[in-house]
Parts: sequence; C-alpha cells; structure tokens
Amino acid sequence: MSGGAAENPSVGLSGELTPFGHRLAARVYFADTDFTGVVYHARYLEFLERGRSDFLRLAGVHHTELADGKHGETLAWVVRRMEIDFRQPARIDDILTVETRTEAISGARIFMAQRLLRGADVLVEARVEAAIIGASGKPRRFPREWVAAFAPKAE
Repeated sequence: MSGGAAENPSVGLSGELTPFGHRLAARVYFADTDFTGVVYHARYLEFLERGRSDFLRLAGVHHTELADGKHGETLAWVVRRMEIDFRQPARIDDILTVETRTEAISGARIFMAQRLLRGADVLVEARVEAAIIGASGKPRRFPREWVAAFAPKAE
C-alpha cells in the first residue's frame, strides 16, 4: 500500500478537501471541557481554527511559507470578525466534524462558513471574516493564485 499513513504519518491529520470546502474530524478531550464534561465555549474557537488552518494547508497555503515571505513579503492571516451560534453542547469523547467552506473572497478578505457536527447534529455554526496582512499590519490583496483554491463552490 503506497502513500498511506504508515509511509506518511501526516496523511489524514489535515482532514480532506471536499467539493464544497474542507472536512476535519476531531475528538473532544478532557482538556477541552469544563468541570461538567461539556466543551468550554472558548475551545470551540480552537476546533474552528484547526478546520480553517487545515483547509489552507490542503489548498497549498502554508503558514510557515507566509511567515518566510514566499509571496514576496511576510504575510499572515488574521481573524477580523466572527459570529458564532452555539446550538448544542459537545461533550468529552465526542467525535466532531469541522466543516469549512468559502462564502466569498473580496480584496484582502475571505468570508468562510463553518459548522461543528456530532454525527448529523449541528452543534455550532460560525461565520468568519479573515484578512491577509503584511508585516506592517496593513491589509494585502488575496493572492491571485489562491482564488481558484478557495473560490466558493456551488452547492
């Protein structure tokens, strides 16, 4: 069997690209919960971040390359705005699915929709506006070569 996890341990760690974006599986650990065994509200942000970061990685955009100036200057992603709806709690040992899709790309910004699911149950929905900035902290245009990788797909 070639190209599997035995040869490359990172296979599967980043989830998978889907026709509409990205999907990542994650387990809820004790450290993610409060004293009741329910996921602490701020930890949901970390699950969502992992989904966005692995979407970028699989689409060919690596944080280390951005920091190293591969695109002509040091670049970074920043979250500009986030709206979150908490629908149901996740609990210790749950297996969650983080779904991420692009809604729109405009100038230096990308608008993404994310969901955390337990099976078919939607636990959390989020809308995220992220931007690309240079070392000075000023916005930079979304690189042309990324648009095809992140362009919203029809559902």
